[in-house]
Amino acid sequence: MRHLSAEMLAAGSQQPDPISSAANAQLGIAALVGIAVIVVLITRFKLHAFLALTVGSLALGAVAAAPLDKAIESFTTGLGDTVSGVGVLIALGAILGKLLADSGGADQIVDTILARASRRGMPWAMALIAGIVGLPMFFEVGLVLLIPVVLLVAKRGNYSVMRVGIPALAGLSVMHGLVPPHPGPLVAIDAMNANLGVTLALGLVVGIPTLVVAGPLFGKVAARWVDTTPPEGVVPERASAELDRRPGFGSTLVTVLLPVVLMLAKALTDIVVDDPEDTVQRVMDVVGDPMIALLVAVLVAMFTLGRAAGFTKDRLSTTVAGSFGPIAGILLIVGAGGGFKQTLVDVGIGQMILDLSENWSIPALLLGWLIAVCIRLATGSATVATVSAAGLVGPLTAGMSTPETALVVLAVGAGSLFFSHVNDAGFWLVKEYFGMNVGQTVKSWSVMETIISVVALVLLLLLSLVL
Repeated sequence: MRHLSAEMLAAGSQQPDPISSAANAQLGIAALVGIAVIVVLITRFKLHAFLALTVGSLALGAVAAAPLDKAIESFTTGLGDTVSGVGVLIALGAILGKLLADSGGADQIVDTILARASRRGMPWAMALIAGIVGLPMFFEVGLVLLIPVVLLVAKRGNYSVMRVGIPALAGLSVMHGLVPPHPGPLVAIDAMNANLGVTLALGLVVGIPTLVVAGPLFGKVAARWVDTTPPEGVVPERASAELDRRPGFGSTLVTVLLPVVLMLAKALTDIVVDDPEDTVQRVMDVVGDPMIALLVAVLVAMFTLGRAAGFTKDRLSTTVAGSFGPIAGILLIVGAGGGFKQTLVDVGIGQMILDLSENWSIPALLLGWLIAVCIRLATGSATVATVSAAGLVGPLTAGMSTPETALVVLAVGAGSLFFSHVNDAGFWLVKEYFGMNVGQTVKSWSVMETIISVVALVLLLLLSLVL
């Protein structure tokens, strides 16, 4: 769609291109108003993020003096494009995560690794477990699944809850913010036309050392800061408690890592072969496509996880169907975020930010992180922060190389994790499960999230110097 700013300028006095400073000022105000409306509706009026993003997009168009029908068209186009681009991936990831949890496969990974971990290595084992389990699962699902393990290990091994709990939380959070196929990174990849395989590879390169610092290392410090006793009765039953048998460790691990391996293999083939007519590259372009990779993993999981756990065809069907309910809200938020992003672009704010960034000499990577941090602090939602920041800095990546674009995507994801506090549902979830007060939660969970965000940014800035 043609920029609405061009139509607005043509309707008034004829102004030269590039956009004048007055028009830039109006667009800047429009962007601030749109974001402010979203923040106020979410924080003050507790409106669902989908509705807040929808209203904020319309407010943005109105303040930018865009015709209402064009603003609506921009929003619906962006919503449709985003859902079509990432909706299937989110759905397939949810199915894989549900199969992993309900079949007892996740419990099998947990029990096997814990059985082989020494007392000194237990925090590292918890970080490893959370990283593996967190790959296909949304943060909240992984948290509910791992909480019983964290508390059981702490009780039986006489560990501080923070010593083993922080590494688990860090593993889940790093995967959620930096590694596709989680919704935030997927939306940012779609908004910036980034290469998913390269982003995934760089996300792991940045995520692993970040997890080490924010997990086992900070967990040792957090254990001295916070001494807590989890309340009785808050721990849910483990998914495999009612099962007669569980999948094997090896087959479960292969299934979880299968889509990651396929997508990374495609990215590596693109770099090494770099010939669109080559048979190997053409095959990998199909097999390593995110949708195909996740679809293959889901189909394989039905046998290696579902049937291995004794699931009947009806039970498999019920499990798959049950995975869709929890992601409905996520899909709506992601879609509305795409609509907000498209409205930003079509009214000309993307070009305005591009002009300003050139004048201010702010790297797109740092700008994306800062915008995501501000929206995260204001709304409490990592997903809203990611989709909004990706829409704002997306135009800056137009001429970038594939690795550079991937780094900007990851910077936005890192910024979206910064300092979770009382307006974040995850803050209260961790507080209640671990039996902490607000101050203790800030000193442990909030600081951990900030460490993840800052360490990841530092690593990304270092990578940007060599890529």
